[in-house]
Amino acid sequence: MLLSLILATPLLASLIIIFLPREKTTWPRWVGLAGTLLALALTIRVFWMFSIPAAGYQFAVEKPLLPALGIQYALAVDGMGLTMVLLTAIIIFTGMLASWDALERSQEFFALLLILVTGVFGVFMARDLFLFFLFYELAVLPMYLLIGIWGTGKKEYSAMKLTLYLLVGSALMLVGILGLYFSGQDHSFHLDAIRQKAYTREFQIIFFPVLFLGFGTLAGFWPFHTWSPDGHASAPTAVSMLHAGVLMKLGAFGIIRVGLEVLPAGAQAWAPYLGLFTLVNIVYGALVATAQTDLKYVVAYSSVSHMGIVLLGICMLQPVALNGAVLQMFSHGIMTGLFFALVGMVYNRTHTRNIPDLGGLAKRMPYLAFAFTVGGLVSLGLPGFSGFVAELLVFIGAFATKPVLAAIAVTGILFTAIYVLRVIQKIFFGPMHPHFAMLTDANAVEKVCLAVLMLVLLGVGVYPAILLDVIDASIQPLHAVLEALP
Repeated sequence: MLLSLILATPLLASLIIIFLPREKTTWPRWVGLAGTLLALALTIRVFWMFSIPAAGYQFAVEKPLLPALGIQYALAVDGMGLTMVLLTAIIIFTGMLASWDALERSQEFFALLLILVTGVFGVFMARDLFLFFLFYELAVLPMYLLIGIWGTGKKEYSAMKLTLYLLVGSALMLVGILGLYFSGQDHSFHLDAIRQKAYTREFQIIFFPVLFLGFGTLAGFWPFHTWSPDGHASAPTAVSMLHAGVLMKLGAFGIIRVGLEVLPAGAQAWAPYLGLFTLVNIVYGALVATAQTDLKYVVAYSSVSHMGIVLLGICMLQPVALNGAVLQMFSHGIMTGLFFALVGMVYNRTHTRNIPDLGGLAKRMPYLAFAFTVGGLVSLGLPGFSGFVAELLVFIGAFATKPVLAAIAVTGILFTAIYVLRVIQKIFFGPMHPHFAMLTDANAVEKVCLAVLMLVLLGVGVYPAILLDVIDASIQPLHAVLEALP
């Protein structure tokens, strides 16, 4: 029941927004804020009630939709799914705060944003692959309108490129899902029924890369990542926060939930080779970020690099690395949400994202400078923040499994430090341009938005067990399956 309420809350809020009087331009943001705050409260309630010793899937809801086709309304969360639902609830709530002054066609903007987040919640909760795919499409397709209408720069190009790439990924996912569905005599989309099928090793070797590439396209897997920086750069603030903070996690989540859990032998066969490509994500993404002059592109390529760490952890098929990968998904989601909120706030005041045109902003915007520094320290893996714990676990697991790959991947941290420190120094310190002398610091709403994100990054960094114990409850059964492989 609670999961259905979380799923219904943003959808109901979006329907209310659609029917609000057109002249009430401020009402949509209040309805949206109320809906996202209620969703966050319900998610925290579910997180508090989750039983770690019981592990497995909890809060299950199952109702037949099309029994003849084996389609059910089946929702449940394990530790990994619950962590991603919590991430989504935090990002959409702070995204509403970061978009508080977005009044141009606000009715349509907030309605589409809440429909998108309904799809995201659904993906992380779905136990039926038909429902999973339906929610995935619901999460992806509104991005075209949100970027194409409310974006900046090459918004039409970016929206079309993003949509085409992700639809190609969707097509590969659909091929993989239908292959799982039609294999054997009993046709069902329910994940429990699919996992019980005895797929041959040959079948798994054929279909695992199909699913990996389908989901990996959304996760920014190189070389299918090029939609992501353009999409990030053109999207409005809240959409960038959801795009990098949550949507890219759908891909990594799908690889684990469907790829590893259903086709473990295929994962075992392909993971060593796919792991090589994740190194390109990590090192290439960080190197390209150092060469950018547009602030949003810096954060966008940083996301490509950090998602490479997630994918590396997945490809290690090792419990410590898998725990680190899921924690990195959460940490990166919060961190990149913080970054894109800050980029939007800086741009709204300076009307430029060109790094050489900025400088000395800390004199006029100390709170924003402090928040950006916190985000930078999380990005480069400073101890005491969530990024350090997540990356440490991934690299420990990687060194235990593939030490050469791990040694190459660690070099990405050096390049990350270079572009993070460079951006902070050039934007916030040094001489200030005279025409920025009248800039103002973050207002009260923006300060609350940034404070929530910073406190989450610090809290998880200081006490990571609050999430790791929950995540590990879902990783250990998967590890048992992987260990049992010949």
